[in-house]
Amino acid sequence: MTDGQESAPGGRQWADARVLWEYLRLGHPARRCDAAVVLGSHDLGVADRAAQLYRAGLFPVAVFSGGANRTWPERFPEGEAAGFGARARMLGMPAEAVLLEPAARHTGENLTLSRRVLAEAGVPVRSLMLVSMPYMERRAYATCRLRWPEVEPVCASAPVGLDAYAAGIGDPRLVVEKLVGTLQRVIEYPRRGFAVEQQVPDRVHQAYRRLVADGFRGWLVGARV
Repeated sequence: MTDGQESAPGGRQWADARVLWEYLRLGHPARRCDAAVVLGSHDLGVADRAAQLYRAGLFPVAVFSGGANRTWPERFPEGEAAGFGARARMLGMPAEAVLLEPAARHTGENLTLSRRVLAEAGVPVRSLMLVSMPYMERRAYATCRLRWPEVEPVCASAPVGLDAYAAGIGDPRLVVEKLVGTLQRVIEYPRRGFAVEQQVPDRVHQAYRRLVADGFRGWLVGARV
């Protein structure tokens, strides 16, 4: 497979994608936190999960963070924060529990700008739930450890496997490219001062390199791979 091809991932490629998926998820046990930050993305299911966790009593207030969406901008014409926040309210979160941070362009800003929103709202935070897409858990955790080291982060996402998740998104190739891009950031961003370093097993590195060689490069940043 080469750059520009739009075919879906094959058997070995899907197995490699599953290796990345399992590594990028952390599986933190759910527990009550002082607040939540909901990371904007192209996946509206993140807002659904946030509303579910709120109804379960796991946090009293959440910041929905994110500016314009690069993947499917037409789905969120007013930005990720507004779209996700509206969805959460529709699913039962009261307006006073929904704070918006509409400017963040990346995960680092999700954390730093949401921290400011919570401080301005007078919410003391010692423990923080990070609600994200399943494969964003590890990156969100590493970013929070650097950007907001005083809090204890608890990662949360939809309890779903790779097959079901890709089917729900409707674009398996996009999901694999997002997995590859997310892992690249986990590897590279500590060197750039954007996140704390985490150990990446050899088998994860190998699966990642095979997928890059196969052309799943659509969400890579300009870094050595």
